[in-house]
Amino acid sequence: MRKALISSIAFAALLLPASGSAADRRLVPPEKDTRPPLLQKVSFDQKLNAQVPLDLKFRDESGRTVTLGQYFGKKPVILSLVYYQCPMLCTQVLNGMVTAFLPLKFDVGKEFDVVTVSFDARETPQMAAAKKDNYLKRYRRASGWQGWHFLTGDQASIDALTEAVGFHYGFDPQLNQFAHASGIMILTPDGRIAQYYYGIEYSTRDLRLGLIQASQNKIGSLVDQVLLYCYHYDPTKGRYGAIAMSFMRLGGAATVLILGGFMIAMWRRDLRDKPTTRAS
Repeated sequence: MRKALISSIAFAALLLPASGSAADRRLVPPEKDTRPPLLQKVSFDQKLNAQVPLDLKFRDESGRTVTLGQYFGKKPVILSLVYYQCPMLCTQVLNGMVTAFLPLKFDVGKEFDVVTVSFDARETPQMAAAKKDNYLKRYRRASGWQGWHFLTGDQASIDALTEAVGFHYGFDPQLNQFAHASGIMILTPDGRIAQYYYGIEYSTRDLRLGLIQASQNKIGSLVDQVLLYCYHYDPTKGRYGAIAMSFMRLGGAATVLILGGFMIAMWRRDLRDKPTTRAS
């Protein structure tokens, strides 16, 4: 019975509205919220462009005290909030991240870094190290060991970080489990929230475009720049969507170039074929 209840809580948290914004929650008065009390604490608010406090202290997998700022400065960062002993949802989040990273041409530790933070203050660096070993073996790229960090911390640091990114969760002491939403975030090199991706499955294309945009186009190719022009990040859906007008503009520009090239070629041919007038 307890296992079924735990699964129901986790599944219900997964089905929370994707946007999770404060504006959305205002549409439903608190007195009409029919969710169980524990789930009423669960939300994932969007705080786009908010600054994450980089002076917060945590512990890395080896037990060393670190600050968030150590992982920022040069590259965009993917941030995930989980707890390592989670029986269901957090594992799916981490699985979804690895699944999206494997086809990605950018490498963790080279073009971007990943910071995974436990929001359970009871968890230890040993738990973080075991989780890192598991997922880095699945990632199978050497640079990942230097670029994917698994952290633990005290309650004050956890509260400051989760509040900064809009991640709200609840704890059931009887079940000894957390109820929480699922998703990941892309942050700029200076620690500002650029994008949210909700759920447990993440599009490799969306992550690539998000990383390029968060890096201010310092990574990626010319083809990526064209894709960014044609696709726009929709914060209400947490993914990129095609912009029809951009496609029309690109199509129009291509048509003009083709017609212009054709006219120039015909003009040159006429000049070449025109008989030369000789003086008598």
